[in-house]
Amino acid sequence: MPQEFNMKEAIKTAVQTEKDVMDFYSRAAQITQNERGRKVFEQLAKEEKEHCSHFFKIYPGNDLGSFEQYIQSPPRKESAMLRNLEKALDENVHERRAMEIALKEEEDLARVLEGTATNIIDPAVRTVFDRMAKETRDHFAVIESEYARLMGMVHETDIDTYVRE
Repeated sequence: MPQEFNMKEAIKTAVQTEKDVMDFYSRAAQITQNERGRKVFEQLAKEEKEHCSHFFKIYPGNDLGSFEQYIQSPPRKESAMLRNLEKALDENVHERRAMEIALKEEEDLARVLEGTATNIIDPAVRTVFDRMAKETRDHFAVIESEYARLMGMVHETDIDTYVRE
């Protein structure tokens, strides 16, 4: 069923989505003991902040304040990703569990964004959601690779070593 977002709503949704994910990765980095895992989450948080800034710069509204004020604002309590992470924290989360949550949340978010994009009528607005979905899929791939390394699985860069010709 087609949906009609206007460009302002679409970009505001993009800004908030990127900040929610940035907040998740920042929190995951804080609780991750493994240095390499923590660096992956810090890098992902940095990338999400950068994505947020791209959308923020083109946001036509003035209701969000400055970019730095917006980024420094507390995480939204209704953020599903953070709620899941905080719930897992009560169960002594570690980097493996944080990555598993991130993988699930990134995959779910990509599906939602792709589904939303297919239902948007305005091609320019659809492009905003397509871009968010692509960035989300890219982050999923980064996390998946780090998760495989953490679990001692064959890393994609080592595949030639293990595959017979």
